[in-house]
Amino acid sequence: MKPLTFTLVAKPGERLDLSPLTALRLAGLERHEIEKIRIGTSRRPALVGDIFRIAGNDLETIVFDGGSNRFDRVAEGLAGGTVRVIGDVGALAGRAMRGGQVVVEGSAGPHAGSAMRGGRLEILGRAGDHLGAPLAGELAGMNGGVLIVRGGAGVYAGDRMRRGLVVVLKGCGDFPGCRMIAGTLAVAGGAGEMPGYLMRRGSILLDRAPKSLSPSFVECGAPESIFAALIDRHLIGEGILKRPLLGIAPRRYGGDNAVLGLGEVLFPR
Repeated sequence: MKPLTFTLVAKPGERLDLSPLTALRLAGLERHEIEKIRIGTSRRPALVGDIFRIAGNDLETIVFDGGSNRFDRVAEGLAGGTVRVIGDVGALAGRAMRGGQVVVEGSAGPHAGSAMRGGRLEILGRAGDHLGAPLAGELAGMNGGVLIVRGGAGVYAGDRMRRGLVVVLKGCGDFPGCRMIAGTLAVAGGAGEMPGYLMRRGSILLDRAPKSLSPSFVECGAPESIFAALIDRHLIGEGILKRPLLGIAPRRYGGDNAVLGLGEVLFPR
């Protein structure tokens, strides 16, 4: 079977909610029924057939051939299978994923990977602000899975992260790992101000010394770290990094003691 492919034929004139276009929600629908699904968010919302030409029938592999920064909620709630976007996406890509794999071959808007619980989300371009972070009023951000950004990311990456692994390869903005509850955030290419601000637990791994740390972090020296060696080996083995991020004995700062936190920020000596 050929992948179920949505080819962009008309530039969207409004923001689109693409959360209905996952295998679970499309199961049992005929092509003409899929074309009638409302995805627009205006008073006269666009239908799938207004924006896309549909081909193929394999729900386990869904392809969006063409992208837009107005494509919101791509692969939201994905439980299995693969979603591939040849282009950019908007806000909330991969939100609340539970399994499967999403590959965005462009850039993503804010809150990519928000509330993830499992699966793998990979963004080949840049990610916006609040990567893996909660929406307003939510108590926790990313809660599992793997989130990889091959480009850079905006501010508050990994905010309130509870579980899982986030890797950003070309730097991020201020407050990465802010209010982290647990999990691992790795950043190559430099991080902005105040990584780990108000974090309670978890690990933030940087490829260089941060611009500034909260004064309530305490230096713990540079002992040989089994964790550092293992995470470097894992990231290289998975093809995420080409060389070690931390080395054998990185510098370690513990905190944030402003909230009696037991987290850590590590970077090479």
